[in-house]
This record gives sequence, structure tokens and C-alpha cells, in this order.
Amino acid sequence: MKYRVNIFIISILFIFFIADLNQLSAKTPEITTKETTYDVIIVPGVPYNDDFWTDVLLGRIYWSHYLYKNGITKNIIYSGSAVYTPYIESEIMAMYGEKLGIPGSDIFTETKAEHSVENVYYSYNLARELGFKKIALATDPFQSRMVKRPTKRMDVDIDFIPFSVKMLDTVNMEALKNMTIDSQNAYVRDFISLEERKNFFQRLKGTLGRNIDFRD
Repeated sequence: MKYRVNIFIISILFIFFIADLNQLSAKTPEITTKETTYDVIIVPGVPYNDDFWTDVLLGRIYWSHYLYKNGITKNIIYSGSAVYTPYIESEIMAMYGEKLGIPGSDIFTETKAEHSVENVYYSYNLARELGFKKIALATDPFQSRMVKRPTKRMDVDIDFIPFSVKMLDTVNMEALKNMTIDSQNAYVRDFISLEERKNFFQRLKGTLGRNIDFRD
């Protein structure tokens, strides 16, 4: 697939992620009380049906389940369009979330975002439309840190709760990988990858949140 042309860039970012992982994890506050309860958490998507991203995908989904199960959040918004593979990322995550036991009535999907900053902006707007007030971004430590600066110029009032790497070390990832979902329900026919639709600089513009019309 053509999106692997930029796998080198992604790999470099991932190397920085691995290098910083222990430091970031140490800075992640342990959630040990139900005193802080969010109306909803935003969980950004990653490409589905791509071995490179599988652990990241499952890590984010499991973290959302953990927060829901422990009463940290009442609802979940999974965010992401079909970007690099022909599967709508948010809908795939929603299927896995339900498989883990999250009621479908407490799951919402945002299907427009193609970049991390868009995940935050569009999902925040959806959350407000749904009447949610206390909102947080729940994702991996790397992405959480990456989107903090760009979101400062957006009119969004959210907290950041990156997952605990130590907690995820106890998760049986193989069991999660073996869960079955009907991925065809999230399949987009006549799909064209973002890499085929936009060049590197256009994608970088999107990564920086420059495609967002803040008047919407």
C-alpha cells in the first residue's frame, strides 16, 4: 500500500515514543479515585488492518474500557475517518469497545477527522453538541503530548489522561487481537488513501491543524 512510503517518518516518531516512554509513564498521574469523573473521553483512532499500528490501536481501546469500567468516564467518543486504510477508524474502535463490554448507548463516533488535532477539535464540538461538559483526551503518552501545543490555540477545554504503560503491560494483547468484529461494517468502498489524495506538505498542514475551519 502506498501509505507505507512514509513509514520511515512514522518509524522515527515511534522511536522517539519508545525512547520517552518510561519518562512519560513516570509523569502520568495514577488514577486511583472516582472523584474525577468525566462526562466523556475522546479516543483518537489509528489505521486498522495494519500490523504496525495494532498494539497502539488496542492500547487506546483498552484504556478507554479501563476508564469506563472504573467510573472515570460515563461516555466515550471514538474519533477518526478512513485515512490510510479503507476502514473508518472510529467505527472499528467502537466495535472493539462493545466487545469489551462498553454499552453501545454510551459510545459515540466522530468520522470526519484525519489528523490528531482534528480528532480533538471535531470530537470536542460533538461532545458539546451532545451536552457533555467535562471532557478529556484519553490516548497514548506520545500522542497526548504531541497534541497539547496545537490545541492551545483552539477553544477547547479538555484534560489529558494518557494511559499508564505499566498498566498496559498487564494486558493480554493476544486475547484482544483474537476478538472478532465485523470489520466490513466500517469498510469504505472506492477508498483512496490520504497519501494518494494529498502530498506530504498538505498532510503536514493537516497534522498542524491548518485544515480546520474554526468558524464551523
